[in-house]
Amino acid sequence: MKPLAQMALDVLQTADGREKTALSHKYAAEWRAARASGVLPEIGTATPPNHPARPDKPDLLSPRDVPRRKPGSERGRIALLHAVAHIELNAVDLHWDIIARFTHIPLPAGFYDDWVSAADDESKHFNLMCDCLEELGSFYGALPAHAGMWRAAEDTAEDFMGRLAVVPMVLEARGLDVTSGMIKLFQKANADSAVAALETIYAEEVSHVAYGSKWFNFICGRENLDPKEVFHTLVRTYFHGLLKPPFNEEKRADAGIPPDFYWPLTEELTAQNES
Repeated sequence: MKPLAQMALDVLQTADGREKTALSHKYAAEWRAARASGVLPEIGTATPPNHPARPDKPDLLSPRDVPRRKPGSERGRIALLHAVAHIELNAVDLHWDIIARFTHIPLPAGFYDDWVSAADDESKHFNLMCDCLEELGSFYGALPAHAGMWRAAEDTAEDFMGRLAVVPMVLEARGLDVTSGMIKLFQKANADSAVAALETIYAEEVSHVAYGSKWFNFICGRENLDPKEVFHTLVRTYFHGLLKPPFNEEKRADAGIPPDFYWPLTEELTAQNES
């Protein structure tokens, strides 16, 4: 069995989305089998690329240049599914990247268990979205996508705590806020496959946010730091913009993120609205 960091590197260097996620599933299964037998596989070291390998399509555009489509139409629903597929593929790479990039930081085996599991889930989510697109006569790569998705990884490439704060605890937490609305939209369209896929994603993303919160708090405890203060500092440093309500406070609480973590990061927005 390869060292885990080399497995992560292999996934990051695979361009095709279906092939990337198949390899991700394979390596996650190998890791779980070894752990179930009582073995802690070698973690190893790796130098992950600044940008993971990606397919030639979709074309990656600035966020302001990505076409807006009304979600009430079939074309709009296809665009929404395509955007979610793109997010999920980025998430696969983000979760393998955190494994490969920060092996110099001493971490318990449970950290690797969690992020291998998250990467495995995100691989499933990408394929679910691709299946939904193909059911509607489209495919991943048929539309342009957001070029800024990897920016959080670049910004936090040398800051482990920053990565935990921004990726699972901000970006993935935002998914908890918006996915229930997407599910309702597809329910109205009687799009049963999309509803089932999004409900799976919605249920499983809570654990990914929880992994971020868990290990963020673990490091803060190990270094005798105030998690809330550190979180606010890191988000203001690395996240480009303000956090925007409404928030899914119930799901965020389930993931271990209390309101006093995120509401203060909306203060400037609130002040602007009141002025």
